[in-house]
Amino acid sequence: MSETLQNTNTTTAAASDEAILEVIERLALDAGRAVMEVFHSEIKVTDKADASPVTQADRAAERVILEGLRSAFPDVPCVAEEEVAEGIVPPELGQVFFLVDPLDGTKEFVRRHTDFTVNIALIRGGAPEIGVVYAPCTGRFFSGRPGKAEAFEARDGLAVSERRRVHVREGRQPLTIVASRSHRTPETDAFIKKVAAAEIVSVGSSLKFCLVAAGEADIYPRFGRTMEWDTAAGDAVLRAAGGITHTLDGAPLVYGKRNQADDEDFANPHFVSTGRILDPAFMF
Repeated sequence: MSETLQNTNTTTAAASDEAILEVIERLALDAGRAVMEVFHSEIKVTDKADASPVTQADRAAERVILEGLRSAFPDVPCVAEEEVAEGIVPPELGQVFFLVDPLDGTKEFVRRHTDFTVNIALIRGGAPEIGVVYAPCTGRFFSGRPGKAEAFEARDGLAVSERRRVHVREGRQPLTIVASRSHRTPETDAFIKKVAAAEIVSVGSSLKFCLVAAGEADIYPRFGRTMEWDTAAGDAVLRAAGGITHTLDGAPLVYGKRNQADDEDFANPHFVSTGRILDPAFMF
């Protein structure tokens, strides 16, 4: 199943993981260009129904991505943050669908910080199997498909460096933790204290997953609100690099969660993402 989309349409069923990744990498680069056009001009901020901010960059990037995905893979459902905010959700997801966060870290973007990202992921059977994370302001680009995660630098929608394979590292205590810059919680602080980390790196957006994937950190704990589009692409890169994201009961985080008894569709529980931790027992 890892080599095809496994949908009924023959054009999508024949697409290899490599071909799918090529499409979503190009769309992420194109969306990044749209984001940076706004970043270098006037940013207009409005509030969505849940009081979270949205800008014209979010909408422009999402439009670029969805038009491209729906053209290349017309029978694969797309779940995208801004469409969901407007009540546009596929009635059925099936086993294979895309999750899109066109601008993760909107608050960072509005403050003109640099670590906001464009995120696209393909979900198969509840797991994030293919994903890209692009930070257009810094040029960092991470991509992953089953068994292979890579990083390179990109500027103005073009790759400007050679690709390099990335892998999680073998973490030994004391460990390096990446934590949210904008969403630190008392639970996160308690976890960090329990782990007795050597270093705490604060960074915004889905880059936290990618730092663990690239062996620059060991653990990313998240004891706060996230939605599936926030995490899927980074999680895909992490899993491709040999890591994993667990819920607090030790089970892998799954995607496509709907009709949840205690939360809304696509909301995530708390989780911990890790590289190759030699003694993970203390985390759960």
